[in-house]
Amino acid sequence: MAKPRLKAQREMAVSCRHCQARGGKLPIVAMADFIPTGLYRTTTPMPGLEPAMPAGVLVFVGQHPAGERFVVRPGSNRKNRWFWTEPTLPLLASGWIWTLRRLPPEGFYTLPEPIELSAGGRWLKNAIVQLGYNESGRGILFVAEDREGETRNVLAFSSRGRIIDDALLDRLVWAPILPVATPDIDADEAN
Repeated sequence: MAKPRLKAQREMAVSCRHCQARGGKLPIVAMADFIPTGLYRTTTPMPGLEPAMPAGVLVFVGQHPAGERFVVRPGSNRKNRWFWTEPTLPLLASGWIWTLRRLPPEGFYTLPEPIELSAGGRWLKNAIVQLGYNESGRGILFVAEDREGETRNVLAFSSRGRIIDDALLDRLVWAPILPVATPDIDADEAN
């Protein structure tokens, strides 16, 4: 007798017209395996778990070491980044996974265009920003600041940001800033 997971995978086999014309089929894969790990915004409630996983919330789709996919809501936020904790919910093979809106990873980006602020200021094109999210899965930008009086050569990011629309969210340009746990030498010693 086939294992339940393999049976479910067989039942969800995806056929391709072009592959069938050549006498073949696409590989048999569970629907949940099509969803990459990462951040998403729910657009509809998770069937059967509506109170725990409603529409319009930030979620993380992950994978346990044994290979099972899961979905979880944020636990806590530190330094404009979400951290995830138990309990997680199994990501079942259902049409619900196709309603998730994939989001860019949290991290550092540059602005593709200037942003005019309501208070009269503006953030310039190519400004370095940190991308975070609120609990509703809406993007929030935190602009890099060179704080006067700071003795170290560092940029700082405020704990208050600006909510952006999905159109700008999708156009942000990744800024590959190297994460360093502890610098090997002080910047003054390098000179």
